[in-house]
Amino acid sequence: MTDPTVLMKPASFADRLKRLFAPRRRVRDSHPVAYAFVAPYLTMFAIFIIVPVAAAILLSFTYFDTVRFPQWIGFENYINILTNDAEFMQYVIPNTLKYAVIVGPGGYTLSFLIAWMLAQLTPKVRTILALVIYSPSLTAGVTMSVLWKVIFAGDETGYLNMFLMNLGAINEPVAWLTSAETLMPIMIGVTLWSSMGVGFLAMLAGILNVNQDLYEAGYIDGIKNKFQEMVYITIPTIKPQMLFGAVMAIVGTFGSSGIGVALSGSNPTPQYAGQLIVNHIEYFGFNKYEMGYAAALSVILLLVIYAVSRFAFRLFGSKDE
Repeated sequence: MTDPTVLMKPASFADRLKRLFAPRRRVRDSHPVAYAFVAPYLTMFAIFIIVPVAAAILLSFTYFDTVRFPQWIGFENYINILTNDAEFMQYVIPNTLKYAVIVGPGGYTLSFLIAWMLAQLTPKVRTILALVIYSPSLTAGVTMSVLWKVIFAGDETGYLNMFLMNLGAINEPVAWLTSAETLMPIMIGVTLWSSMGVGFLAMLAGILNVNQDLYEAGYIDGIKNKFQEMVYITIPTIKPQMLFGAVMAIVGTFGSSGIGVALSGSNPTPQYAGQLIVNHIEYFGFNKYEMGYAAALSVILLLVIYAVSRFAFRLFGSKDE
């Protein structure tokens, strides 16, 4: 008869390693065709993501005017950004922080609240309103700037000026898009108006697919109103959709920053009122042809986006990630 102490003997570290890696080796050896399916994605990812990022990092340590071969200058570009670029420290950083703090969390919160309110409506009404709210995001913000430039035109033909003058609120036209006081608020308003994108749809789908039994159990356990229902059941249940929406909000915030240049018609924007870091990158890269300097600014932006994305993963990601 086998000794029970032998059967209960814990596995050694080597045995555990064998059990951990043996199944993976068997799957890999028995299904080599899996690599063929992954290869196209890995190839495209390397060509369009890894190679450009690596090239930008390398160029950030050079002086490159797009004509002569890049000259290695070390950290000089980064030092100039932090010490010699007065516009970057005085205007670009404050504008970017203000824009990102309002548009990012603001648009994200607005997307969730609208999705949650739509989920309370009947299916037919919800579908119509969701389509109406989602449709502005189908058109790029820069393209939609044509419409907004007509509304905020700085002469008497501008719709807003005409409306306010007819009401007697103003006596003469206001240059909304070239004024340092009004350009940034208009940028934020236009971006929030068009911020209901795929993140909004993902959160709406997540809310609609929450198990209704959870709400019934919640009311039995003491939930008394819709707000508590949203906080204690809806949000914890749709964390994957919340994470996706957060990432899309981060990407959309920095991707829509060209709206200031599109509205004002100049880069830099008038009095740097709407100058964001993306506009600063474009100005040095395509106006001044200082690609090395623009690459250094791009690396800084990449690090900022990565840091904010990691914060979103910690906030909405699972504990195992």
